Amino acid sequence: MSIERVIISGGGTGGHIFPAIAIANRIKKEYPKVDILFIGAEGKMEMKKVPEAGYKIEGLWISGLQRRLTVKNLTLPFKLLSSLMKARSIIKKFNPDVVIGVGGYASAPTLRIASMLKIPTIVQEQNSFPGKTNKILSKTVTKVCVAYENLERFFPAEKIELTGNPVRKKVVEIDGLREKGFEFFGLHSNQKTILVVGGSLGAKTLNESFVNRLKELQDKNVQLIWQCGSYQFEEMKALTAELDMNGIVLTQFINEMELAYAAADVIISRAGAIAISELCIIGKPMILVPSPNVAEDHQTKNAMALVKDEAAVLVKDNEAREKLVPRVLELLEDDTEQKKLSENILKKAIANADERIVNVVKSIVS
Repeated sequence: MSIERVIISGGGTGGHIFPAIAIANRIKKEYPKVDILFIGAEGKMEMKKVPEAGYKIEGLWISGLQRRLTVKNLTLPFKLLSSLMKARSIIKKFNPDVVIGVGGYASAPTLRIASMLKIPTIVQEQNSFPGKTNKILSKTVTKVCVAYENLERFFPAEKIELTGNPVRKKVVEIDGLREKGFEFFGLHSNQKTILVVGGSLGAKTLNESFVNRLKELQDKNVQLIWQCGSYQFEEMKALTAELDMNGIVLTQFINEMELAYAAADVIISRAGAIAISELCIIGKPMILVPSPNVAEDHQTKNAMALVKDEAAVLVKDNEAREKLVPRVLELLEDDTEQKKLSENILKKAIANADERIVNVVKSIVS
């Protein structure tokens, strides 16, 4: 059976949007004439990123529950009702063969209505510890695509499909790029190199862990590729303006992430689900510093799913300023630990997640 119309819903962060676009691209590859419509949340980044990727998007008036008491919470029931009504209107008019939710505020009302209308539905859960919304949705959707094993305690076992998280293909294809990476960043190929990446906005803890300790790296002949993010770029630039930056590459954002991955001997990252999925495929030794500012502490749980199998090193956010640089220097001097981490992380890699998810789509539509 051909798939003619697909709705994909969700967003809010790159961690939801990039997998959604990857799924859309894979469906488009297999069904070139398919009509794909996204449903997102008004004012969120998907309203810009999805059209840039070449897809149509409709916005719902929806937001999340604020953790602290705020006037915004008073509007939530009205937003929810409005979103359910608009989602129903969009779905009835578009008449999709399948609806896929990737997480984010718009995903819940869209999947709820699609399930009520008896349309095949899929939740794509990216984390090792699901949020409340996906746990509730799992009771009514057709299938739940997951990136981690042993999620039967959260979802109906018969609905679970282990597919992995879709990743950006270009950034994980690093074979043969190491020398080009050193050349691109102006670094030496005979020196150990750390990559620090805290997402596009940056990670304050990671930045503050390194900014006053750059000389320690230089004294050990260690190079640093440092994506500090947009929030603190000017501040980090000012704090390092008078320093010797030999072997230190400070940048706001790395577009050529495949070259950074290729050049790195050790990677330091937050523990977002999509970042981890990319890093599993890359297979480099990594230190994870989970963000404490994430709903339900997802990042710590994602990190621990690797740490328990000796596939990554964990440094707690509140200890990173003191312990992160000494720990990464220790790791760089221990070839045995590096080899163990690399071998174990590669066992976690699922490289063809987009294809696996589309196969699940086919199984419930046909």
